[in-house]
Amino acid sequence: MAEWSRFKQWLQDSVLTPLEDKKMPVMEHLVELQVRLTRAVVVVGVVFVGTFFYADALVKWLRVPLQNMFVPGKLAWVPTDLPLIPFVFLAPAEALWQNVKVAGLFAVVMATPYVLWETWQFVVPGLHVQERRFVGPFVLISAGAFYAGVLFSFFFVLPFALNFLISYGVNAGFIPQLSIAQYVGFALWFLLIFGVIFEVPLAITLMAKLGWVDAPFLKRYRKWAFLGAFLVAAILTPTPDPFNQCLMALPMYVFYEVGILSAGFFAGKRRGTSPAPGTAVAGAPATGNGSLTPVAAKPVIATEDQYVGVPGAGGRQ
Repeated sequence: MAEWSRFKQWLQDSVLTPLEDKKMPVMEHLVELQVRLTRAVVVVGVVFVGTFFYADALVKWLRVPLQNMFVPGKLAWVPTDLPLIPFVFLAPAEALWQNVKVAGLFAVVMATPYVLWETWQFVVPGLHVQERRFVGPFVLISAGAFYAGVLFSFFFVLPFALNFLISYGVNAGFIPQLSIAQYVGFALWFLLIFGVIFEVPLAITLMAKLGWVDAPFLKRYRKWAFLGAFLVAAILTPTPDPFNQCLMALPMYVFYEVGILSAGFFAGKRRGTSPAPGTAVAGAPATGNGSLTPVAAKPVIATEDQYVGVPGAGGRQ
């Protein structure tokens, strides 16, 4: 405990305290913002050049959930019973642009830690010490939650969604043949949305910390949150089928319930204001001797034979 206390004191004296607001003029703040944005864009561009050389490999991995299911017990991908599905492109530049799209997304994801660092360096001088102690861990946890949502979608949600949709078309007598651009857009959209869904508990925790909501308030609107989850899922899902809507809405509502628990633990304490002694409260009824009686304020609630296998794992088992 003594070592931990000394570490906290060192963190306070050496890291947090020196980062006080320098009282910079507005133009200096704008110049600093321009410099940091330029650095972030340059880093993302450099990473994009690297990811573009590996775009074909990245696209192969992105196609893995189409004809495979991830088995947690074996920690391996297992081929499904879907027929061989050829990929086609319907425009001359379609194959190129889907590589650019995938490489760009991975570049942004890989460069996110640096972008967050530049954002932190720009924002932190204007924050109080207690705000820095909260914002720093919150940003790190939110980034981890986004990555967790992307991985959860890739390993579990996307294979089930694709298997259901392709199987439905095959059972209806249609021949599966996918546009590579349409498939890449579908997969990337699913990954992005689930990354955002995993931020729901943190968003609710932040609102509770700011005093905007609390656990009783969230519990009262539980059924509306359930309905809202399905409405949001109906808008965000790239297909109108109810299966994919449920795949997106149910985790969203589950995270709403997690947010209720989190709000109960981490809700910020509201500061109540009481009238000073001898101070009359406006609108209070007068007593018999002409004095005013304070009225208590109400609390504010306020293509190898066209099978897409796992890269490096050989063919169909």
